[in-house]
Amino acid sequence: MTKLLDQALAAVRRLPPETQDEIARAMLTLAGDESEPEEIAPSHLPDVLESLAQAKRRRFATDTEIEAAFRRFDP
Repeated sequence: MTKLLDQALAAVRRLPPETQDEIARAMLTLAGDESEPEEIAPSHLPDVLESLAQAKRRRFATDTEIEAAFRRFDP
């Protein structure tokens, strides 16, 4: 293990468990090991399916739409 990876893992250990799991899933995906699919809450399924349909139609948010979304979270 590299020194940088060891440092990153130490930082992740200090985070809440649910955040650790999110980071672990991202790491596994990046490493090519996606053996455990993430479950989708039934209430989120319609939104996920609509998002996939939009992606299939190549309908993505514009830069302006993305900037507007981020501005909603600025204090």
